[in-house]
Amino acid sequence: MMETLNGKHAVVTGASRGIGLAVARTLAAHGARVTLMARDEAALAEAALALGGAVAWQVVDVADLDSVGAAFARAGTVDILVNNAGQAASAPFGRTDAALWQRMLDVNLTGAYHCIQAALPGMVDKGWGRIVNVASTAGLTGYRYVAAYCAAKHGLVGLTRALALEVAAKGVTVNAVCPGFTETDIVRDAVATIVRTTGRTVAEARAQLASANPQGRLVQPDEVAHAVAWLCMPGASALNGQAVAVAGGEVM
Repeated sequence: MMETLNGKHAVVTGASRGIGLAVARTLAAHGARVTLMARDEAALAEAALALGGAVAWQVVDVADLDSVGAAFARAGTVDILVNNAGQAASAPFGRTDAALWQRMLDVNLTGAYHCIQAALPGMVDKGWGRIVNVASTAGLTGYRYVAAYCAAKHGLVGLTRALALEVAAKGVTVNAVCPGFTETDIVRDAVATIVRTTGRTVAEARAQLASANPQGRLVQPDEVAHAVAWLCMPGASALNGQAVAVAGGEVM
């Protein structure tokens, strides 16, 4: 019998586009009540309409503790938290200044910390919860020119594993999904950077990124979303502290 998430409230950050929107769509298809969170109010409203209009949304900056607290207070008790909000910026380490370094940590790591702090107490009180952190293969291996991003994503995987042990006996699981290069705005920006700095064509830049995947292609947002949904199912209760690579075999 197909499992459902009926009666569960899911919050997805970075939900106005890309992986976040795909995750929200997939969780809703499994019966969850979904609240979208992101910084751009207009994009959130558009995303809610794309999901049928009967979807709640909250404007939030995950790097801002007060913003997170207010958004989660309005959203109410959370059963499923998907920390998808993130940014990527590339620069050689010698040109990675303190501001870029801090921004990568604030959005990709501290933002997840803020949201977990807001959602976890209610999960523990209910004795059931699912936290899924959208990390990256950059949380499992290294890539040139994105030291700050890699550091933040490695930190997110570390947070996942540590917290999973703390809540293992409380009915809450904490896992990460680690997409490879995925058809999102981040990859679009990476392609633009490659074109600008190397003179390659867009097709050549995309092929370069796709070549990291043994399947020879970019991952699709829906593929990541299905992995997230799987980790959220009631039957996934034994999956805890895992970092699942969604990358066609790039990282094993």
